[in-house]
Amino acid sequence: MKRAALTSRMMALLLLLATASPSVGLAQDALQPYQLVRSLQLVQDRIAAGDHAAMPMQAKLLEMTDARLRAADAEDFKDAKNFRALLVYGMSGGNPVTVEAAVSRAASDPQNLAIAKGVIDYLNGRPGEAIEALRPIDPMTLPGDLGAFLALVKGSLLATDQPAAALTLLDEAKLLSPGTLVEEAALRRSVGIAVTQGDAARFALASTQYVERYLYSPYASQFADSFVSGVIALHMSISQDKLADITSMMDPEREKVIYLRIARRAAIDGMSDLSAFASARAEQGRDGNTNQGDPRALLYSSLSTVTSDTIEDVRTKLGKIDRGKLSDGDRALLDAAQAIAGEVVAPPASLPVANPAPASVVPSPEPEIAAASTTDAAGLPPVEGAVSEKPAVPSQAAAPAAPNVFAPATDAATVLPASAAAVAASADTTDPTDAAMTKTRRQLDLIDQMLGAAPK
Repeated sequence: MKRAALTSRMMALLLLLATASPSVGLAQDALQPYQLVRSLQLVQDRIAAGDHAAMPMQAKLLEMTDARLRAADAEDFKDAKNFRALLVYGMSGGNPVTVEAAVSRAASDPQNLAIAKGVIDYLNGRPGEAIEALRPIDPMTLPGDLGAFLALVKGSLLATDQPAAALTLLDEAKLLSPGTLVEEAALRRSVGIAVTQGDAARFALASTQYVERYLYSPYASQFADSFVSGVIALHMSISQDKLADITSMMDPEREKVIYLRIARRAAIDGMSDLSAFASARAEQGRDGNTNQGDPRALLYSSLSTVTSDTIEDVRTKLGKIDRGKLSDGDRALLDAAQAIAGEVVAPPASLPVANPAPASVVPSPEPEIAAASTTDAAGLPPVEGAVSEKPAVPSQAAAPAAPNVFAPATDAATVLPASAAAVAASADTTDPTDAAMTKTRRQLDLIDQMLGAAPK
């Protein structure tokens, strides 16, 4: 009840400040920095819960808080709550110039100044210096609001070099600040780190908690990227039943998109069972609304069997796909799959009469396939319908620290199959059958590359 009453009062205050009345400037100046920062946190928590309409209010509050902190003097920072608010503001996506200038005017104890130095280093892209400044500080000994943010920052900084320590810190962030944007970010980062650690149990637990609480967060596209990569990387350790349990908590459209993405990745990586399972779940739908005939599901389920003994069935299935319902990238994949299927059933060419030159192990790709490798090949919407945080490049195992503590963190690396060129290197390509198989494998490898370069 107390928190609800506080939230109501803060929201009323924000509505006043968001108006264009002449009293706005006076009301803003009358507020203490800690009051503005607390209002910012309340708005961010609403955003984490899925209230995207609150995002403009967040931008306005950041602007107002920045102005108030730039105007704050040493007298303001005699109140410890205002100094803590300054640090929380910095770790909430605030202006590093404002934070550094305000700290220079404040008199505080050595521990708070060490935290301030670490925060400023973090905001300015100096992760090594930030780690050294923050290393001796235990977030659990600080007031809850500051401790939660500090645990999140330290966990983010240590994610690459000390993943086990990072997971412990992220657990502390969740414990200190449940139901907030801090917990959302900590869960999201925990999913990615668990993948790099090969910890299927933690991956499943963090994914379940995220879907239960924060599926509609505007940052959920980062979770979706890590979740799909994790399912692929940990497919031997995560049962299909567990995967179905997690996705059953999603709404039908998000569940379908997730399974389509898993099917696509699994098909290219040669995980036939997982690809077939994910394709079937994508087609199955829920509440009597099936997705049978979705051309993407048909295409992805065919990719892993394109050189199988049932090639004629696969060719028939590929021929029934409605090209008009595919993205440009998936049309390129369809063309490549049909070309491969045709070559598998084609008779081998006759041997040349005399002294042929050795065939190139990896000749240049056909024009249509080479062009396709630069297209936007995914064609799948982000799970939450918001702009993805990740650039359209393959996932990497580690990313540099971002100034905003809620920005994307580390993600599981996309593991692609071994290059067909390595397989082909040992083949005797003077034999027509071997040459045909080398060419087929090369084209499969090009599909792998197209998928790897596609946005998720």
